[in-house]
Amino acid sequence: MSAATCSEPTPAERARSVLAAAGSLTVTTHGHRVELIGLHTVDAAARLLLHNPPDAHLGAEPAMAPHGDLAALVEFTDIAPVAVRERVRARLTLGGSLTALGPKALVFNAARAVLTEDDLTTVVGLDELALASPDPLATHEAEMLARMDAAHADTVAPLARLLPPRLQLGATGVRPLRLDRHGLVLRVETPDGHRDARLPFATPATHPGDAVRQIHLLLARATARPRRRRLPTRS
Repeated sequence: MSAATCSEPTPAERARSVLAAAGSLTVTTHGHRVELIGLHTVDAAARLLLHNPPDAHLGAEPAMAPHGDLAALVEFTDIAPVAVRERVRARLTLGGSLTALGPKALVFNAARAVLTEDDLTTVVGLDELALASPDPLATHEAEMLARMDAAHADTVAPLARLLPPRLQLGATGVRPLRLDRHGLVLRVETPDGHRDARLPFATPATHPGDAVRQIHLLLARATARPRRRRLPTRS
């Protein structure tokens, strides 16, 4: 399926979006594990740089490794910004090596990338990862979903009318779960679990303002439909 007709992000695009939006990561080396918050950047080629890691052990390990390359595992966790059950939306795990880059930085050279989401695990090719672009909403999504959830009576409740009746059966609430250029994903909660459903945009959004316009188009469609039984928006 081509990018022009794809109705949701590819695994490589999702992985790049996780990298772009993540504020923290976990690094595991031989017998050592450390969480770093706000101390990394990702360049245009998806290369990961760690800046001024406060952990002295992590900073010293590469110098003692053969050829200066320290085997390492880097993990990112994508958590929904809205308080839903099972808030972990995706996990991205990168295997590779750490190398010193000057006295106060480390560069991570990825050799393998694995994305896990919706109970599916996908190995993402490194070339695909380097060529993919983060979603244009990736760094704005958390704020936009939080605002939408706060205004649930005006946005989420009407949008729930667009869901197929079978998804609404037995529902106790519906919340916004994910937002990307292709559309909005709602989580329908039930007493014993949940169901996720995507509401696709008419055309892919190119920036946050465009996404707001697309959501308004969805709202217009939703409010034009006959109102069925009220679907709760909070559990």
